[in-house]
Amino acid sequence: MKAFTYERVNSPAEAAASAQRTAGAKFIAGGTNLLDLMKLEIETPTHLIDVNHLGLDIIEATPEGGLRIGALVRNTDLAADERVRRDYAVLSRALLAGASGQLRNRATTAGNLLQRTRCPYFYDTNQPCNKRQPGSGCAALGGYSRQLAVVGASEACIATHPSDMAVAMRLLDAVIETVKPDGSERAIPVADFYLAPGETPHLENVLEPGELIVAVTLPPPAGGTHIYSKVRDRASYAFALVSVAAIVHPDGSGRVALGGVAHKPWRLEAADAALPEGAQAVYDQLFASACPTEENAFKLTLAKRTLASVLSEARS
Repeated sequence: MKAFTYERVNSPAEAAASAQRTAGAKFIAGGTNLLDLMKLEIETPTHLIDVNHLGLDIIEATPEGGLRIGALVRNTDLAADERVRRDYAVLSRALLAGASGQLRNRATTAGNLLQRTRCPYFYDTNQPCNKRQPGSGCAALGGYSRQLAVVGASEACIATHPSDMAVAMRLLDAVIETVKPDGSERAIPVADFYLAPGETPHLENVLEPGELIVAVTLPPPAGGTHIYSKVRDRASYAFALVSVAAIVHPDGSGRVALGGVAHKPWRLEAADAALPEGAQAVYDQLFASACPTEENAFKLTLAKRTLASVLSEARS
C-alpha cells in the first residue's frame, strides 16, 4: 500500500471541496472495497477524506411519502429498517443476499453503489485491463469470462457491476443526491447514474471530480409482490451469476431488473411493459442485444429460467 495523507472533514460540502482541491484524493467510509484495492495498488489515492462523521447515517420519511436514506447508512441497518422491510422488501432482500454479516455491518449505501467490478483481470495487475489502466486492453475478452457480462458490454470491457443493492435501487427508481465542490446539489436518477463501458470503461458513473453522494431517495412504495432471487456458485458470500429483482402487481403489471449480466443493474422499460405477456416476452426484450462469450453463454439460459421462476412465484 502506498503512503497517503488523511483528513477528517466537518460537512459534505467541505469534503467535496477538499477532494477537488487535492489531486488523487478519495473519500473513505466503510472502506470494504477501497482498502482491498489500495492493498493491491489498484487504487493509489494520495489523500483519504474521512466522511464517517457527517451525519449522513439517517433514514427518514420524505414529504412525498418515500424514504430518504443517508449515504452512510450501513447495509445491515438499512436491511433491518422496519419501513424498508415493509414497503421496499426487495431492497431488504437484496442487501441480505450480499457479502457477509461482518461486511454488511461496515458497508455503506453510497459505497455499495460505487463498488468496483470483481472481474479477475481488474484485480490482476499483471494482466491488461482497460478499466484499471485505460488503453491497455481487455484480457477477459480472450480469457476466463464465466462471471462476466452478456449484455451492455463493449469491445473494450465485459466487466459486470457486483452490487445486489444497486439492482433493487434501479427497480425502485431511486434517486441519488449529491453535493458538488462548489456546494451546489444534484439529484441523479439511478437509471442515469452508471455509464456504458464503450471505449472508456474506466469512467463508471456520472459523478464529477469531487462530487459526493449524500443520500439516496426512494419514491412512495410501489406495492405489489417483491422478490429478489440470486443465483451464485456458493450459497453465501458470492457474487451473482444472475440475479432477478421483481415487483409484480395482481393485474400482471410490474417491473424487473437483473444483476450479474451487465456493467450496471439491467432494466429496460420495454421489458416491464411485456410482463403481462409472460417471462419469455420479458426475456426477449432484456436480452435482444446480448453478446455472450463461449464461457458465459449459459447465463442467458440461467437468466431465462430464473426470470420464469421469479414471475411464477410472484403470481402464485
